[in-house]
Amino acid sequence: MHQHSPEENARLVNRMARIIGHANSIKTMIETDRNCTEVLIQIAAVRSALNNLGKIILAEHIEECMLEALNSDDDDEKAEVLTGLMDAVNKFVK
Repeated sequence: MHQHSPEENARLVNRMARIIGHANSIKTMIETDRNCTEVLIQIAAVRSALNNLGKIILAEHIEECMLEALNSDDDDEKAEVLTGLMDAVNKFVK
């Protein structure tokens, strides 16, 4: 299976760190009894950021990992990778 470069992983980890920081800010907003509308807007922003991160990971998986598997001569590997992709997509879009 394809191994992501350290640069790719660092980019994804940095994006996730920003999301975690934003989520922690929402926790603080709730603890300090901030306006519910403001909290909901920030929750929507975090949800959107997580969805965008998922889209990036899914696109990279399709562009790199899937192409590598599909170029393989091993039909069992192809079937396994395609099944895994379908499972991941189904869970992601739930």
